Amino acid sequence: MSKPIVMALVNQKGGTGKTQSTENLGIGLAAEGKKVLLVDLDPQGSLTISLGYPRTDEISVTVKDIMAKVLNEERIAVDEGILHHKEGVDLLPANIELSGMELSLVNYMSRERVLKEYIDSVKTNYDYVLIDCMPSLGMLTVNALAAADQLVIPVQAQYLSAKGLEQLLQTVSKVRRQINPKLKIDGILLTMVDNRTNYAKDISNLIRETYGSKLKVYKTEIPHSVRAAEISAEGKSIYAHDPKGKVAEAYRELTKEVLKNERARKHSIDQLR
Repeated sequence: MSKPIVMALVNQKGGTGKTQSTENLGIGLAAEGKKVLLVDLDPQGSLTISLGYPRTDEISVTVKDIMAKVLNEERIAVDEGILHHKEGVDLLPANIELSGMELSLVNYMSRERVLKEYIDSVKTNYDYVLIDCMPSLGMLTVNALAAADQLVIPVQAQYLSAKGLEQLLQTVSKVRRQINPKLKIDGILLTMVDNRTNYAKDISNLIRETYGSKLKVYKTEIPHSVRAAEISAEGKSIYAHDPKGKVAEAYRELTKEVLKNERARKHSIDQLR
């Protein structure tokens, strides 16, 4: 098995398609034969709900319990808290109790690395670990940035969403300097793109022009779709809900692009050797 990759899907703005992208990229990678763990790091539990566990308060072990065990230096069993989803991915779920974890972390010495400590202990069982971050730049998100090798930044094709990108990139460079020098941005992902409007095309072009020289912007764009918005209540991925639709096709393309990036990176490392 090749070296596992930890990817965080992050944007401090809500409504950019982070959860949908975490779920469908994860299941897309599983369909390509990869072993995938999805980590829900949002107290709203949106990823947990969208994978078919709507009663999040009834889940006995969540990411909050696992992080509390790390804080208390308690032993964590290999499979503890992990749910196995029928579409081939594993899930470490979340619920509202996670919101109290930000406060618990404040007084802990290595507070930025609590999640990393857990992920480092389980990631050898996987090819990919995908973390769905909450829409803020608080301590939980910093934990995700400290644990990750790579970031996927979903950005809605709207002016204000693009504007918020600057703040996020500043946080990323601060985390790089102080906590995780190996952190890389795999790509900016344009989501909810309505190609029928010139406005969406203009924003899409603006982001590519502004950031394309410094950062990778994925070729794949996730189209806007009412149908895709309906699926989170159904506990299924877009592949199970609407396999022939344009959104499922876009996530298949994104999956291929992420895998291609990985092959290119491996190739360049091998060349250096």
